Amino acid sequence: MQQELFDIFDEHMNRIGTATRRDTHLNGYWHQTFHCWIVIPEAEGPALLFQKRHPDKDTHPGKYDITCAGHLLAGEAPEDGVRELEEELGLVVPFERLVPIGVLPVEMRYRDLIDREFYHTYLLACSQPLEQYRLQPDEVVGLVKVAAADVSRLFAGETGAVSGTGLETAADGRPIPVSRLLERSDFVPHGDAYYRHVLDALLSRYA
Repeated sequence: MQQELFDIFDEHMNRIGTATRRDTHLNGYWHQTFHCWIVIPEAEGPALLFQKRHPDKDTHPGKYDITCAGHLLAGEAPEDGVRELEEELGLVVPFERLVPIGVLPVEMRYRDLIDREFYHTYLLACSQPLEQYRLQPDEVVGLVKVAAADVSRLFAGETGAVSGTGLETAADGRPIPVSRLLERSDFVPHGDAYYRHVLDALLSRYA
């Protein structure tokens, strides 16, 4: 995986060449990722579905994250990222069903890695029961839904924790129901501006 090739860019999103995944992260080259947030329409307001990252992931293990995300390889366009929905969640949907909400530049640092990404970000409304998702075992160990309005208050600093419910994978591989009280530190730190952008777009469309 470390030898996968990415297109790399300058800070203005002009392509400047290609680099391996390893070199991209070690040198802090800008590159592209695909993000899809699954929105669950509910009578009391929309909910967001978060994935729980595998505890053996090399970055942010065990944290709650974007429902589905992945890198775009060299030569790929954002629409190619829809494959991640099938790989991570077993969800087959046409790209045309996704609602684009922007391309957001985000920089994160994790230990010796400098991660500079252009997030091609989308929403997908889906009411499929959580039991019907097929999680990629080495990537995702659970799905938890949280009311979008609560998440918005959390990242605005108006509350210290939010309640989430969902399914997580037990040691024997069975999905088990869970109820979680989640603080900001439980989520991957994509930055307040990114979360605000996603939540504002979501609530303006689905609330």
